Amino acid sequence: MESSVGKGLDVLMALAHRTAEGHRRTSATDLARDLARDRSQLSRGLAAMREEDFVAHNRSPQALTLHWRLYADTQELTAHRLRTDGQTALEGMVGETGESCYLGVLMGDATVTIAERVPQGSKQVGSWIGRPYPAYCSDCGQALLSDADDEEVAAVFARTDFVRHGPNTPSGLDDFLRRLAATRERGYSIVDEEAEPGLYSVAAPVRDFRGEVVAALQVVGPRVRLAPRTEELAATALRWAGRLEAALRGT
Repeated sequence: MESSVGKGLDVLMALAHRTAEGHRRTSATDLARDLARDRSQLSRGLAAMREEDFVAHNRSPQALTLHWRLYADTQELTAHRLRTDGQTALEGMVGETGESCYLGVLMGDATVTIAERVPQGSKQVGSWIGRPYPAYCSDCGQALLSDADDEEVAAVFARTDFVRHGPNTPSGLDDFLRRLAATRERGYSIVDEEAEPGLYSVAAPVRDFRGEVVAALQVVGPRVRLAPRTEELAATALRWAGRLEAALRGT
């Protein structure tokens, strides 16, 4: 028999899922239908959740939303798990690929590495952790923006100069959007000599409990070595991204 805590979490997840899908109004009836639950029992549970600041009304009793405090706590937990479980994912990726692997997030129009793992014998000098790089040509920029629509991407780069960093750096917003369209279709990004000459990377987006992209796992190395292994590296990145997503959801 499912516990009351488990049922409560299911309600919160269902509400978060509807919010992520763009539903502006979610009622107890909507949630009862989605979860195949009795409405009266679910309503009593929601009342208790409102008292504990898990759920709030958004202008109307028929417009339920997650309380902002829950979002704040969840974001803090997500950030913690990204670094802890993210390190586990990176270790697994390095073990399978033998290549340097990184976990990056989007900050404004740049990406920032928050965790990294390199194989033994790596010639990498220094660390990339905390160092920003232009998202339009970074190893994980396309993966991090893969769920954003074109207007959102344009807003991100509204004040960005597309400076050339490698022979294949996008020349401007339209060029970036064409590459991003291919990334969306594949489900992962390929950055081929965009960040610097001879550098190649494959990155997979990582989504949180709301289904929103919050990070990206990438495999980075010399083009001559990685390009022939693209499908293999992509499969590895996607698999570990899925495991990290499960950790972020607590499943």
